[in-house]
Amino acid sequence: MKRVVVLVVGMFLILSMLGSTAFGEDLTIGLSFPSLSFAWFAFLEQAVKDKAAQLGGIEVISLEAENNVSKQISIIEDMIVRGVDGVLLVPIEVEAVIPAIEALNKANIPVVTVDRRIKEGAPVQILCHVGADNVEGGRKAAKFIVEKLTEKYGEPKGVVIELTGTPGAGPAIDRSAGFNEIMKQYPNIVVKSQTANFRREDGMKVMEDFIMSTPQIDAVFGANDEMILGAIQALDASGKFDVKEVITVGFDALPEALKLIEEGVLDATIEQFPGKQASTAFEILVKYLREGVQPEKPVVYIEPKVITKDNLSEAEKSF
Repeated sequence: MKRVVVLVVGMFLILSMLGSTAFGEDLTIGLSFPSLSFAWFAFLEQAVKDKAAQLGGIEVISLEAENNVSKQISIIEDMIVRGVDGVLLVPIEVEAVIPAIEALNKANIPVVTVDRRIKEGAPVQILCHVGADNVEGGRKAAKFIVEKLTEKYGEPKGVVIELTGTPGAGPAIDRSAGFNEIMKQYPNIVVKSQTANFRREDGMKVMEDFIMSTPQIDAVFGANDEMILGAIQALDASGKFDVKEVITVGFDALPEALKLIEEGVLDATIEQFPGKQASTAFEILVKYLREGVQPEKPVVYIEPKVITKDNLSEAEKSF
């Protein structure tokens, strides 16, 4: 009997000394993302917190970088000092944040990127990247516009405005690449592109400039909903174009964009399922920290979907 008691006590002490993460106890995970001024990231942040509450025993330190790369690097350095167990990162740019990831690697703190990737081939270790296939999302937006232009003119032709995202950001690069890959197949479609930095006010201002300088506008693609919502405001206020006659496509499926689709103002948006991205990335990180399980693949892409009036209920944030 004494031997049994000694063995039980001994096992308890061994388990205690082995630490917490391997046995599902408390974790501290840092979440760094560009800015809460983008509604999409507010939704992503909430999805992470909801998943943490569901899994239990996890503190999430969530800090926005106000879309400032230097601040994001500083936030990550502070997370290292605070001794977080892992980091979920939405990098502002594909290259600029690499030194901060190098610091995480040196501190043996695993990092999972979500939504926005880092530059391919960068000399750093990423446990996994989880995001929408932004190139495919750009392709789907272009194909939708080509289809609508063909319905309008009997052939694929017209003038299309492309509002691109923040220069250097992974989604901006990928969505534009996919969009133009398709558009280049149609020589009678003229595409005029300019950045609007993923911001609504920039989308409105850039669109106002295009309205002044471009006599014909058949379609507008905004690489996120914030920009297309700004562009719609400019079109509506112009008196030059009927916003319902211009083909408009956004990206993100924000509730405000879905409402405009229901009203027949916005034609489509590309859904990239931020909740699914966030929860998948978070689960991968937690499973690695608690069980040592490596992700099956280094990159997990979630298939984007075109949301129109016909399939509004399929949007993740449908109302």
